[in-house]
Amino acid sequence: MTLQQIKHIIIGPPFPTSAELHERLDKARALAVFASDPISSNAYATEAIMSVLILLGSGALRLTMPIAIGIAALVIFVIFSYIQTILHYPGGGGAYTVTKDNLGTLPSLFAAAALLVDYTLTVSVSVSAGVRAMTSAFPELYDFRVVLALGAIVLLTWINLRGVRESGTIFALPTYAFVGGVLVIIGIGLARYTGLAGAPLEPHPVQVPPADTVTQFAFVWLLLRAFAAGCTALTGIEAISNGVQAFKPPESRNAAVTMVWMGVMAMALFMGISFLATQLAIVPEEGDSVLSQMTRLVAGNGVLYYWVQLFTMLILVLAANTGYQDFPRLSSFLANDGFLPRWL
Repeated sequence: MTLQQIKHIIIGPPFPTSAELHERLDKARALAVFASDPISSNAYATEAIMSVLILLGSGALRLTMPIAIGIAALVIFVIFSYIQTILHYPGGGGAYTVTKDNLGTLPSLFAAAALLVDYTLTVSVSVSAGVRAMTSAFPELYDFRVVLALGAIVLLTWINLRGVRESGTIFALPTYAFVGGVLVIIGIGLARYTGLAGAPLEPHPVQVPPADTVTQFAFVWLLLRAFAAGCTALTGIEAISNGVQAFKPPESRNAAVTMVWMGVMAMALFMGISFLATQLAIVPEEGDSVLSQMTRLVAGNGVLYYWVQLFTMLILVLAANTGYQDFPRLSSFLANDGFLPRWL
């Protein structure tokens, strides 16, 4: 058996150019492919804020919600900015193309370099966070976390080599199952908080004493640091603007609509998780994520808990797909402009 035959067995035959439109994505699949990164970042964005605020003691965790509101306002601003980019640059390219046309070549290369590094880090961070979600539910798997992460990367690579449309179909289930599961948890939590249904919410029993001495400068610095940490909620928002040509016609309109859907879903999850985590006085822990603790306190250790943890793990792993989709696409723009080898 030749190497070419083995390649065809593993990843299938090459797609003909005539099938390119067939491989493009409708809005539902595109949302799963491109929005898995920003939507999945809600699994750890609130925790990122709280992990900084806890340095000031448990009492400072009440500041989580005001910081989350500020980040949500920033997300809305960024989304509307990218919608304008999509409508004015239907060929895609995102920040690189916009910067090149309006600020010049050198600034555009800085933007492109930052995005390429970001896509690479997205793969490592998302896969690692996904494995952590699994080990939160199944601590016995903790010692195998590296093997699990590497296996996830290999699987993602194979899925993408099979073709974009197939990957969009595969990624749709974890994305929508995660969103649905977390929205159910938020709904139950809000119902219990308002007294509409179920027993009142019981706050997390663990408390952390405040720091002995915190200067005004240190306090402001930690608030800014918490805001910056929570801006992980913005991760991957630019992916749709970079991948306009992956949409079915009319590309710009479909991409803009998908961007709005993504923003609504992501902010509903982010604000809901932040509110419940604050009301439950959850304290970030090394071996158990904030989302895991919140789900357990709201719904117990039943089927719903494992549902949320399973699909949190899957969507975080699949969020790495943003890098697989947009790293090659941005590289092709750079290659066409002569900044990378032409064969890219």
